[in-house]
Amino acid sequence: MNPLENLNMRTIGELIKEFRVKKHLSLANLERATKIKRDFIEAIEKQDWNKLPEFPVVIGFVKNIAQVLKIDQNQAVAFLRRDYPPKLLRINPKPDLSEKFTWSPRLTFLTGITLVAIILIVYLGFQYKNFISPPSLEVDSPQEGQLVEERKIFVSGVVDPDATVSVNNQPVLVGEDGKFVAELEIFEGTQEIVVIATSRSGKQSVVHRKIKPELD
Repeated sequence: MNPLENLNMRTIGELIKEFRVKKHLSLANLERATKIKRDFIEAIEKQDWNKLPEFPVVIGFVKNIAQVLKIDQNQAVAFLRRDYPPKLLRINPKPDLSEKFTWSPRLTFLTGITLVAIILIVYLGFQYKNFISPPSLEVDSPQEGQLVEERKIFVSGVVDPDATVSVNNQPVLVGEDGKFVAELEIFEGTQEIVVIATSRSGKQSVVHRKIKPELD
């Protein structure tokens, strides 16, 4: 019997299955030949439209299957249009169709804006932390318990460049690199050198150094 006889008596699913069986092709073989997922082929044969993608995609599937099975593509599509329920045209199950990622100018712009925002937030956070933190202060001279035999002593060290420094309540100039040097007059009762660094926010770092004056 010619498989194209009594066309009105067959559904698209029955037609595809009949030709597939006559060609001794399993669903797995037809999947390899058409590159269409086996579940989709089986759904078409069973006319289980809920398991298939949108109607235009199904038309493409049917044309591909018809070409492999040597079925007239126009007749196969006509069968499909007849059998596919119009009320299900809006159903869009998740098809097994991969979407290729493309880098667009809009994505470049959004990525750039995001990076700038992150850098700005990190910078502002760093500046705020520096603003509320006491300034760093290192005193190189004098050393703790240093013997002083002259009436003058040099006090030196390094501090944050934007901080102010005082040595025993006397203001000291700070260089652009944060280094400072002060010449301090020593008296018989001077037992301690106090270096105070003050940040712009008023936070202070204090270093105390005991000295031992032995003046003539």
